[in-house]
Amino acid sequence: MQTPEPLGGTRPTSRDVARVAGVSQATVSLVLGDKWRGRVSERTADAVREAARSLGYRPNLAARNLRLGHTRTALLVVPALTNEFFARVYTGAATVAARHGFGVVLYPSPDGVGPAKDPFASARAALDGIIASSMASDALKAFRGTDLPLVMLDSDPADTGAAAHVNLDIADGMRQVTGHLLALGHRRFVHLASAVPSWTFDVRAAALGEALAGVSVRTVRAPLDVHGAMAATERALAAPGPRPTALVCDDDILAAGACKALRRLGLRVPEDVSVTGFDDLALATAVEPELTTVALPAERIGERGMAALLAVLAGEPPRPDDLPVTLVPRGSSGPAPAA
Repeated sequence: MQTPEPLGGTRPTSRDVARVAGVSQATVSLVLGDKWRGRVSERTADAVREAARSLGYRPNLAARNLRLGHTRTALLVVPALTNEFFARVYTGAATVAARHGFGVVLYPSPDGVGPAKDPFASARAALDGIIASSMASDALKAFRGTDLPLVMLDSDPADTGAAAHVNLDIADGMRQVTGHLLALGHRRFVHLASAVPSWTFDVRAAALGEALAGVSVRTVRAPLDVHGAMAATERALAAPGPRPTALVCDDDILAAGACKALRRLGLRVPEDVSVTGFDDLALATAVEPELTTVALPAERIGERGMAALLAVLAGEPPRPDDLPVTLVPRGSSGPAPAA
């Protein structure tokens, strides 16, 4: 399709879009402001969007924001972008934001995990709302008590300081993992738990404890890195008593470290010890054997988080349901070895 020339021959305007689409400027404003439903037909809306694309039209957000009194900007606070999961959360949030003329400012913790510093001295003027991971919740102390709406991701729903919560069904994910291993005959477990304090890891531990009630389970904590997981795995296997037949890890990074430690100790995965992860990062299929893990819809939680913030800003109730997660069995889990 040949790109039409705008009337002025320079930057296209809403008048140019209206001319190409054969509609009024008011209709263009309704469609590009995502307020067309019930006012114009879907066919007309498609024609306006196609005209805007063909012209390369971009609305003057600065002028519109001055009229509305909003910056149309959300802050996404995450522990770190070095973790693939949070990069995908950002992708999902930014995709939904773009559809509604919003931008997303990303603020990762400088230390990778734990509290982040206040990114804005004048947050009220810079933002319309905040979306935050529970793993970076300490970064939000500067915003508590302000009128900025806060949407928490994967966090305690009892936290009344948030306007909305978007959660994954983490407990069910851990139940799927333990059910899979119990069905394979495992009865001696080590829980390789994250040493990072976070509601999401507390939920994993509680669900694992309930699912394995009456079964031998020992918990060993490790920092969220491969070397820390290796050291924790070696400590767990050096403890007195029968060797565990399964290591249940709080995430894929810990699971990768556990597999590396087992190989260094001369043990086979899964013939001697089964290993499971959580998250289904790209790492899960890069190791050998590939990790049995729980797939978390990272982009979806980002999308739902941004949608919840938009609903709050519009005075509408956000969706309260948890997002489902899925067990992905792979080569790192197998039948328990004979006694």
